[in-house]
Amino acid sequence: MRLDHEFTVPVPAAQAWPVLLDIDRIAPCMPGATITKVDGDDFEGTVKVKVGPITVTYGGTASFLEKDEAQRIAVIEARGKETRGSGTANARITAQLFDNGDDSTRVAVVTDLSITGKPAQFGRGVMNDVGNKLLGRFADCLAGVGAGRAAAGGPADRPGRGGRRRGGQAGGAGDRGARPARGPVRGAAPAPVRHLSHP
Repeated sequence: MRLDHEFTVPVPAAQAWPVLLDIDRIAPCMPGATITKVDGDDFEGTVKVKVGPITVTYGGTASFLEKDEAQRIAVIEARGKETRGSGTANARITAQLFDNGDDSTRVAVVTDLSITGKPAQFGRGVMNDVGNKLLGRFADCLAGVGAGRAAAGGPADRPGRGGRRRGGQAGGAGDRGARPARGPVRGAAPAPVRHLSHP
């Protein structure tokens, strides 16, 4: 199943790109996600999603397959299994950033999704609605993170890198605790997520 979405964030592409590649910074922007381990371009964790009337939690791994800075294209492959069931979810997510020339960035996201188990009974329409909601929160958070980086004049403080995390838990790069997603960052609002029809 292929899902196509796009949204706009009110920061230039040059500022949005490094944030998109920084797992420590971007993990809190993933609704329902908890990152438990990061090792270079590979990371592990869980994600909880509501599909129709059911809620499913997946545990698994993901990796950056491509980081093309010239074209600003990032490709992530994710593989997960239900924590309380036999269902699976595999996805290849391709995100490309386009500088709008007005200090804003259009982000196009293509997801090739393969699922088994209970969520598989729902069609493309339900999956697109889920994607719209998740990416809507992601866009809001990405806008806030990017704006924070710009205001600071450089990379913002990162959790889990030798400092103190939210909640008072300390740890270094080799001792990353679980990082639950936070709510949307308030600030300049991004444009609504749009679903792009695909035959």
